Amino acid sequence: MYGVPPYRPRRRLRTMSSARGISALAIMAVMAIAVMASASASASGEEVLEARKKLSGIIIPGFASTQLRAWSILDCPYSPLDFNPLDLVWLDTTKLLSAVNCWLKCMILDPYNQTDHPECKSRPDSGLSAITELDPGYITGPLSSVWKEWVRWCIEFGIEPNSIIAVPYDWRLSPSMLEERDLYFHKLKLTFETAFKLRGGPSLVFAHSLGNNVFRYFLEWLKLEIAPKQYMKWLDDHIYAYFAVGAPLLGAIETVRASLSGFTSGLPIPEGTARLLFNSFGSSLWMMPFSKNCKADNNYWKHFSLTHKADHIYHCDEEEFQSNYSGWPTNLINIEVPSNRGFEAYPSISDIPEANISSMECGLPTQLSFSARELADGTFFKAIEDYDPDSKRLLHQLQKLYHGDPVLNPLTPWERPPLKNVFCIYGVDLKTEVGYYFAPSGKPYPDNWIITDIIYEHEGYLLSRSGNFVEGNPANASGDETVPYHSLSWCKNWLGKHVNITRAPQSEHDGSDVQVEVNVEHQHGEDIIPNMTRSPKVKYVTFYEDARSVPGRKTAVWELDKANHRNIVRSPVLMREIWLQMWHDVFPDAKSDFVTKAKRGPLRDDDCYWDYGKARCAWSDYCEYRYVFGDVHLGQSCRLKNPSSDRLWHYM
Repeated sequence: MYGVPPYRPRRRLRTMSSARGISALAIMAVMAIAVMASASASASGEEVLEARKKLSGIIIPGFASTQLRAWSILDCPYSPLDFNPLDLVWLDTTKLLSAVNCWLKCMILDPYNQTDHPECKSRPDSGLSAITELDPGYITGPLSSVWKEWVRWCIEFGIEPNSIIAVPYDWRLSPSMLEERDLYFHKLKLTFETAFKLRGGPSLVFAHSLGNNVFRYFLEWLKLEIAPKQYMKWLDDHIYAYFAVGAPLLGAIETVRASLSGFTSGLPIPEGTARLLFNSFGSSLWMMPFSKNCKADNNYWKHFSLTHKADHIYHCDEEEFQSNYSGWPTNLINIEVPSNRGFEAYPSISDIPEANISSMECGLPTQLSFSARELADGTFFKAIEDYDPDSKRLLHQLQKLYHGDPVLNPLTPWERPPLKNVFCIYGVDLKTEVGYYFAPSGKPYPDNWIITDIIYEHEGYLLSRSGNFVEGNPANASGDETVPYHSLSWCKNWLGKHVNITRAPQSEHDGSDVQVEVNVEHQHGEDIIPNMTRSPKVKYVTFYEDARSVPGRKTAVWELDKANHRNIVRSPVLMREIWLQMWHDVFPDAKSDFVTKAKRGPLRDDDCYWDYGKARCAWSDYCEYRYVFGDVHLGQSCRLKNPSSDRLWHYM
């Protein structure tokens, strides 16, 4: 009886000792795993930082988004202000208001040979300062800010000064003249190669609006500069990703308005003066709308073809003639012309529908309608050249600078660029102009045309200026207030047959309103319409992503609700998503092709705000109340707990 109990405590002690030993081993194992994970994370972090340091960002600005400076001495009579070398021309509102005639001399170009005015010439400025604010000043600076917020983001996330490179250009010139006068594309090639040598890695290309047309031309020009076998290698070595922001891939209808009646863009000048100025620029036709169904021969390669016939500028498929409006929502131009000159006024009368001729025979004013194809091939300008002196000049520019371009006719559809990663980003669901009605104004040139009506697209409908519904082929969405949806969304054809779609709120969110569709079938030439819901008070961003169609190539399309064309480059949502995707791509252990959209928390101090309902800073896991002298309200004192760069690790 007494022999057994003494052994029980010992057995219990051994059991407890064994348990403690196992617990100690378990704790040591967990600690070892934690240390290994920490070391792995640290190693991954170092790799990410090292990879990020090798990347460069090259910014190609859009139309009228580069400062122009005078390169002449011009005495302006009746004005206290003159133009001296390096004085700001675009944009200096003070001189524009006080010496408008001198200002016009420094801006205008000869429409036939694209040379400067004899008394004044202007050239593009250089560096980031040339694209951040067009008219620096306490009042004018914020109003003319373009890429300034973008640069601020770069600084906040620790990007080195020599990592961001701006490549300004003279946005008044056609693509061939950019190279002929300024050697712009040679310099752009050297910029990529210099960035590669300086940083040791490829570049990210950020292009906005017309900057995308410039980049497209550069890629075609590069084919003629580099041996064919080295072309793809050069692209892979020097360009990691291309972000096409607000790209007018099939043109923009506002260029028609600017060509016929003038578009001031808020400048204090008459519309007729704006028209005269715009039509002197060779770039005025670079964003002219054109048909997605028509292609043109390459003028360089046609010299090597024995069977080439130069009878037709464009070669259009059957869909062009079977569908209405060249695939656009409506006819782009409806113009009323006098018919007292008979058929001689219409050199291309065979191209005008018979329905338009009946009223001409009666000597009554005739309304002619023109599609995108008839704009791009010059039919429209030929039809009105006897009624408008600018038509002959524009027709000359069209034939010489675009149809006769030795590298590329830019008024043709653009296939997916042969780059590793392509991101096409644009705004949707804003009221956008898609068609015009013009009539003679009775005034002399350049005010000889007046807009009698405008056709808008808005959220799946076509509306007139008076608000009446108009028949046509509206898309399921509308454009970004400047470029129609039909043109912006052309890049959806760059996606493959199966696409993953994600729709998430633009603002910071916890993931409860994120919707996902996987492997959605996509037919080339057709829009992709997600089967997803929308909350009427929430702005969304819809991601269309494809990383499987072509091995080693990723393509994505981002649609941002209510993002304005001119302000999209200042959108915090756009910059946030680009930064997250960039960090994801350089992360060595990334498990997905694209960054997760499951959750979005604050990344900057500006994203933190005061929640008056809970009497604390919102997003308490990310933000804290931290007063700094100068804060004038509670929201300003809400700041990130950790640096912005640390927050990016949560999305890897």
